[in-house]
Amino acid sequence: MKYELLVELNSRMEAELLKSYLEAQEVSVELFQESIGQNIYPVTISGMGTVQVFVPKEDIIEAQEVLKAFLEKE
Repeated sequence: MKYELLVELNSRMEAELLKSYLEAQEVSVELFQESIGQNIYPVTISGMGTVQVFVPKEDIIEAQEVLKAFLEKE
């Protein structure tokens, strides 16, 4: 696998913000979410609404630093 899990978030909006933040730092990002959690009324029971944020393995250290800065700004 070329990608590594960076973090799991409970909100698609937060995941999209993080994705934009990482891409601004030139880190590629792939988001994965179960389809049931993408409805107009998101499901968060049993982790179905969680969004997994993946980055390339070679960028994981940089992505972790960017994630730390992102979380500090919240």
